[in-house]
Amino acid sequence: MIDHLSRAVISDPEQNLAIERRESDHILPDSKMTPLRFRKRTLHETKIRTHSTLTENVLSHKLQFDGRIISRNGRDACRELIGFFFTHDQSLTIYEYRQFGKNRTIVLPFIQKSIYSHQCGRRKGKQYRLGDFYVGATLTFLSSDASLPENMKENTFLKLRITYIDQIALDSLKTASMEQEDDIIIQETNDRLVFKAIQDVLKEKLHKRGVRILTGLGKYFQQLDKEGNGLLDKADFKQALKVFHLEVSEKDFESAWLILDDNGNGKVDYGEFKRGIIGEMNEYRKSYVRKAFMKLDFNKTGSVPIINIRKCYCAKKHSQVISGHSTEEEIKSSFLETLKVACSKSDEVSYGEFEDYYEGLSIEIIDDEDFVTVLRTPWGI
Repeated sequence: MIDHLSRAVISDPEQNLAIERRESDHILPDSKMTPLRFRKRTLHETKIRTHSTLTENVLSHKLQFDGRIISRNGRDACRELIGFFFTHDQSLTIYEYRQFGKNRTIVLPFIQKSIYSHQCGRRKGKQYRLGDFYVGATLTFLSSDASLPENMKENTFLKLRITYIDQIALDSLKTASMEQEDDIIIQETNDRLVFKAIQDVLKEKLHKRGVRILTGLGKYFQQLDKEGNGLLDKADFKQALKVFHLEVSEKDFESAWLILDDNGNGKVDYGEFKRGIIGEMNEYRKSYVRKAFMKLDFNKTGSVPIINIRKCYCAKKHSQVISGHSTEEEIKSSFLETLKVACSKSDEVSYGEFEDYYEGLSIEIIDDEDFVTVLRTPWGI
């Protein structure tokens, strides 16, 4: 944590405006999400005149949001992103916070300011607009549009999840906006109902076996993914659901498949499939999972040696230890054994495997604060 950020040199003079983030410890009631950092953030400290007809007042009509990359790769999933959507021209830009050492953090361009369109889903080909920005929304881009490392460019699309939004600015901008509802909103609502119906059917099967099924399913998908691109076909998914006794009706499966296979190429990312069929924890919970993993992955490699997890995991305040039913070592060993089952390598845990464990645990814990306590207590976050 630092009190200010280094200056970012931006070539577009319209972006060289002082953009400050309000210090706040307020948690929005609807999202339960806090900003990426509580400290003051200044992306552009230079004050120059714009050379176009756009005024500083017009450019100030922007919506600020935080985001994360949807990925099973730990280095990518734990990147800290902040973006701005400008209502005057429907453009957006996204930056990445990068930490160097303990006391230096800089902000780097991640997606250059421009007008972008949805690359997947019902809105494919349509420009981003104000209504597309809310906590939990997924933004899709071509990988070629972002400043990405080579390993990330192997995927055609980059998918970002909005984790926090400036609700005050959003409400203000919505009041001034004249966006019209369209048929796509109805279609997206129907899509959510399809997935919810399937999730409700599977909820009872997952309630007491969430960790075992989610970790096992993640590992099974990796084994089926011979090409290593994260894509599987319909037969693979049907086989996986059968192996883990998560069968759904043929009608429900086909309805979900039509939504997920929006490109019509017969293959779907297994992370997308799992999120659609089973669901996922909310962004409030996910933020603590990422925080715990980032604490363990201090070298930012995307994987954590099992030996480091053993050293960092503290079972002293576990309820069974406090009650005297189990020792600290028994709780720690039980946790590690369960985690190891999910791992493709015996000596390390990837971010995706770590996330699978807590996705399963999340299904078994109803209250958000109870879940957060389960995470904070052993990891000291």
